This record gives sequence, C-alpha cells and structure tokens, in this order.
Amino acid sequence: MSATATLYLGLISGTSVDSIDAVLVDFADALPHPVAVHSHPWPDSLRTRMLAIAQGEASLDLDAFGRLDVEIGHGFADAALALLEESNTPSRNVRAIGSHGQTVRHRPGGDYPFTLQIGDPTVIAERCHIDVVADFRRSDVAAGGQGAPLLPALHAMLLARSGHTRVVLNLGGIANITVLGADGGVLGFDTGPANGLLDAWCLRHRGEPFDRDGVFALSGKVDQALLTALLADDYFALSPPKSTGREHFHLAWLTTHPRFALLSPADVQATLLELTARSVSTAIVEHAPLADEVLICGGGVHNGALVRRLEALLPGRLLRSTGHYGVDPDFLEATAFAWLARQRVLELPGNLPAVTGARGPRVLGAIYSSKSFVSSERMLSGAN
Repeated sequence: MSATATLYLGLISGTSVDSIDAVLVDFADALPHPVAVHSHPWPDSLRTRMLAIAQGEASLDLDAFGRLDVEIGHGFADAALALLEESNTPSRNVRAIGSHGQTVRHRPGGDYPFTLQIGDPTVIAERCHIDVVADFRRSDVAAGGQGAPLLPALHAMLLARSGHTRVVLNLGGIANITVLGADGGVLGFDTGPANGLLDAWCLRHRGEPFDRDGVFALSGKVDQALLTALLADDYFALSPPKSTGREHFHLAWLTTHPRFALLSPADVQATLLELTARSVSTAIVEHAPLADEVLICGGGVHNGALVRRLEALLPGRLLRSTGHYGVDPDFLEATAFAWLARQRVLELPGNLPAVTGARGPRVLGAIYSSKSFVSSERMLSGAN
C-alpha cells in the first residue's frame, strides 16, 4: 500500500440487506471520482439471519454474535476482492477501505445511546491486505449526535448549487433527506421507512426480495384507516435531528395495528408504498418549502410506482435521479464511505453537527491495520 495512493474503496450493505455495494474511488482531484463498481449478493441464509436480527425477530448469544460478526466480515471481504479483481486493481494501489458494516441495532436515544454495526474489519484487512476504516457512527453518538445520516456532507460536496435550494432523497431501506440550502446550509434526517418494509412484505408474500417497479403495490388499494394509524407513529412527529432503522420500522411494528389483519397482502403493500410517499413528501414540504428539485438516489429510484406517487405529492418540484447530475444513484452510499475513510486517514471530520446534533465536528471511524507481521529480530533491534 502506498501512503500517497489516491484510491479508496467503499463498502456498504444498507438496511435492505439486498447486497453489498462496493465502489473504487479516485481522489486525485480531491473530489471523489468512482472508477469501478460491484454489487455482491449475500448468501440467502445469511441475509435471512441478518434481517431477523435487525428486525428483532431473533436474538443472539455471545457465541452466535461473534460468529456472525466474522461471517459478515468475510462477506465484505469477498465483495472488496471481487471489485479489485474485476477492475484489475492491485491491493497495494488502494490507500484504505471504508466499511460501514451491517447495522444490527441503532438506538441513539435514552440514557446510554448506542449504534452497532458488525462485520469484522480485521477479517477484511487480513484478506485484502489493505487498511480498513470502520465503526464510523459511534464517535458522533458519543458526542451527543444521532450517528446518522452521514451522507449529507458528501451530498453537499457533489450536489449543492449556490443560490439554489435542493433536496437529495435517499430511498434505501430507510428514507432520508438532505436539504441543501441556497445559503450553503445543510439539514438532513431520516424520514422513516422506504424499501425496508416494502421488501420484507414482498418477500413474505411473493417470495421475491423486492417489489420490482412497485407492481405488487399497484395491484392493491391503499387502506386509509391503516395508513392513518401508521402515520400516527411518534417518530414522524419528532423534530430533527433524528434517525431510525429496522429496529423500529419492521413487520412486527406493522402487524400490531388491528386493521392490518383485515386486508389482502396487495392492499397492505399499496398502503406501505403510500406510507413512504406520504412521510417523505411531508418532510420535504415542511423542511424544504423553497426546494424545487428533488434528486433521488438509493434502490427506490428504480421503483417507478413510488417515484410517480412522490411526483404527485410534490407538485411544482422536479424529481430526478442523481444520475442526471453525474452521480450514480446506486453507489452514492458506498462512495460516501470511501470518502469517510479518506477523511479518517487524513484526520479530518466526517460528520455535520447541524445534521446529527453532535456537540461538534468529529473524526469518524477507527483504522484497522493490514501491516504484515514484524519479525522478532526487527522488534528487538528497534527497526521500524
């Protein structure tokens, strides 16, 4: 590995747990320039276990937790190595890997707030022979912040336009927005569920990991009574900074509503799509009333039914994929963690306190070295 290398590799598996996104990013011009991408599938059995844990449907003893941490780490290493092989990139040319890990719990409130991402970074470093930066969120939480979202800083860098207010909408398992103000100000927060509930319900009733183009949702009708009950959840009324995850918005949360049992699976899916569209559009209207552009990224950009519903709820605003502005909507999150890895290596802050609520800027993440074993003779001689 060259200390002056400008290549960084970003890895993320989001709350949908659909795959591992890997991107190789060149920072030769300071701004991130993706040069290769790879989407790596999770084994079905492992994905099922991760979802069950994230949604509170299964618990882990310490032995199972330790094994899962290492198993997920190997999954991330597999994704990184596949990207390096496909792009014909030697490990020595990459300065560091930024690995988000897999979130299994995110509890930024309470007396002892915490956030937990697993996927052993030492496994990734050992197998890839590249330094790994991981555990990005906990420093922000320790400083009184939400630990999320962490993408708004990169959104501002890539997509802000002076004198113009824009919204960047990330439709992952959870939806979040970044408001890029005309004055340079940045606001961001999680609005609530996006693909997470839609994917989980589709998998349960159709055996498919996601609702392709919203076809399942379009086959049903929105139930207003269930929608009203879902939108009454306290989370939607909270003021930012705020963040959430599958530990809150999961299928057990959905099934606690009595109305749910009276509906067909298709009607529930249609109502879940409307829940995402309503909660997102309400957040945009309330917190970005002057924005006339909404730039969409994340897996939900491919759900035509969801995008069309958002267009209907946000009249007068132009909705476009971030790809229209040269930013790949499917790999923006992975690019962000390559950038966060670079920030850590350069000892620069990665959070935006105005977004997360932290007491101030913080250098995020810990570095896990890939350096090889140093012989005992060199250690005794004091050689470096």
